Amino acid sequence: MSNVNHIELWGKCLGIIRDNIPEKQYDVWFSQIHSLGFEDGVIHLSVPSNFYIERLESTYSNLLRKTLEKVYGKDFRLIYHYDIIKDCPDSDVSIESQKDSVLLKNKTAKQITTLANPFSQPEVPDVDSRLNAGYTLENYCSSASNQLALSIGNAIATNPECKTFNPLLIFGSVGVGKTHLIQGIGIKIKEQDPSKRVLYTTARIFESQFTAASLKNNINDFINFYQSLDVLIIDDIQELSGKEKTQNTFYHIFNHLHLKQKQIIMSSDCPPVNLDGFMPRLMNRFSWGVTAELFSPDYDLRKKVLLKNSAQNGISIPEDVIEYIASNVTDSIRELEGIILSLLTRATYLKLPLSVDLAKAVVSNVVKLSKKQFNFEYLTEVVSDYFNLDSDLIYGKSRKREINDPRQIIMYLAKKYTKLSSTAIGLKLSRNHATVLYGWKTIEERLEYDKQLVNDIAQIEASLKK
Repeated sequence: MSNVNHIELWGKCLGIIRDNIPEKQYDVWFSQIHSLGFEDGVIHLSVPSNFYIERLESTYSNLLRKTLEKVYGKDFRLIYHYDIIKDCPDSDVSIESQKDSVLLKNKTAKQITTLANPFSQPEVPDVDSRLNAGYTLENYCSSASNQLALSIGNAIATNPECKTFNPLLIFGSVGVGKTHLIQGIGIKIKEQDPSKRVLYTTARIFESQFTAASLKNNINDFINFYQSLDVLIIDDIQELSGKEKTQNTFYHIFNHLHLKQKQIIMSSDCPPVNLDGFMPRLMNRFSWGVTAELFSPDYDLRKKVLLKNSAQNGISIPEDVIEYIASNVTDSIRELEGIILSLLTRATYLKLPLSVDLAKAVVSNVVKLSKKQFNFEYLTEVVSDYFNLDSDLIYGKSRKREINDPRQIIMYLAKKYTKLSSTAIGLKLSRNHATVLYGWKTIEERLEYDKQLVNDIAQIEASLKK
């Protein structure tokens, strides 16, 4: 490759980058990157691994783009090089920065803002779907904890003309994969028919756009844009709670899209019945289609996520390390991905092997080690034995105090020691979601003043941990 000034040019880039980020970040992510050449507008950079490429094009993409434009000019292509086998040139891999990377778009911030603002143009020939190219259904790991929601998502994506699941509302706690799933559906629809007007947005962005449109007296343009969509994907719908004017506008958009047989996909951190601060008529619309819950990731799913992330980073993580992380990071897929990133960063920066000891250090800094998990039936048996009750009475319909109290204790402990949702706990006890929530709250309140209850639960927990 040509050596014309390329080392000097890259040196200028490093100088600019060093001045704009903390020294430790520079040492970890840029000090090991070298210029291999610059010829015919193509920049060739040597990086340690594929992991570096993903990091550069996510966390540092804006800084890198501006720096390269300043030093090399705006018309450039960027190609990364790394050895799959360290210090083995025969294993060299060349990767061009992706077309949808911020590095190659070379758009001004003003252009991007205009595109993201639907009411700024009277007519929009096409829509920037705002979908994350990495959130495909093919990249979505599946297990029993998300299989139903994923099956419905696939059904919509492969046959968007079928409106059996319209609207679709996916709900679950933070970090269980809602955003990935709903964007994956949108990506699949666009792949099959690029002409489809698909838009992903969040309730908060929708609210901000509505507010801006109100101030500019552009409400009609705002509504017309959203009513022109074929697929509307709106994340974190619970963020519209209490926003009556925004809800009213969304209600009219919703009605129009549904009447025109256009697909509506939403996500929420709770089921529709628990959404507070929403107009009854909008709540009624949510119930027209289907809701599906994403449960906390089970062990099988956690392992799949960890293996997928390590493979994407081009690194083989030992089985015992995978098992340790999967056993102790139990609540969130997002946490698992963060753990992998932290683990690889620390191993790279400190030049340490990937080991269980290193994983323990990373996990302890990020999440609390998970509580010991118990089978629901075993938990019920322990509580029944403590109160000298036949366990069949717990599952029965009796509301007598001597039976209802142990039943509520089971609800409380199941929340604490299992990963079952309130809906799943209710199903096991032949109760509804609201009853379980009431049971949790009742026990938590009584624990503040009922010494006998505190003693009972302490002894039950001691028995569980034997």
